[in-house]
Amino acid sequence: MGGVRSVGPALRRRDRGVGRVVGEDEDQVRRTIAAYSQHCDDGRFDQWSDLFADDAHLVLAGRTTEGRDDIRRYMESVQPPEARGKHITSHSLVEVDGDTAVAHTDYLFVRAGSEGLALVATGRYHDQLVRDGSRWRFRRREISLLGPPDGSTGD
Repeated sequence: MGGVRSVGPALRRRDRGVGRVVGEDEDQVRRTIAAYSQHCDDGRFDQWSDLFADDAHLVLAGRTTEGRDDIRRYMESVQPPEARGKHITSHSLVEVDGDTAVAHTDYLFVRAGSEGLALVATGRYHDQLVRDGSRWRFRRREISLLGPPDGSTGD
């Protein structure tokens, strides 16, 4: 029986006549965001750092780290095996414009402790990404925290 196949709106939007489907680019950006969390949580810093452009910037707590290699060294120093946990991301808003994209993603970071899971940090990622061949890389990731990272009220 020949039925009608429904195609969602993301699959119908074309990127200014270039022929790429915008929804596919948005999905690839979201995949890069997800890979960031999983590679970091697993301590796979070779794969994790490959998500960044050579000249990328990572901004966290007023500190800017520049360049893929320095970003990797920094993250390895703040995410040793005993400090790792689980990054949980949601609500990514992605805007693609040709070979660049902007994304804003909410996140939680939890870690196992002696009393169970503990919320370590929450906030939002503010990303600028660039297409590099068939994949997307972070050009800039700014991590904003909702309150102090130690969970205090800041008073």
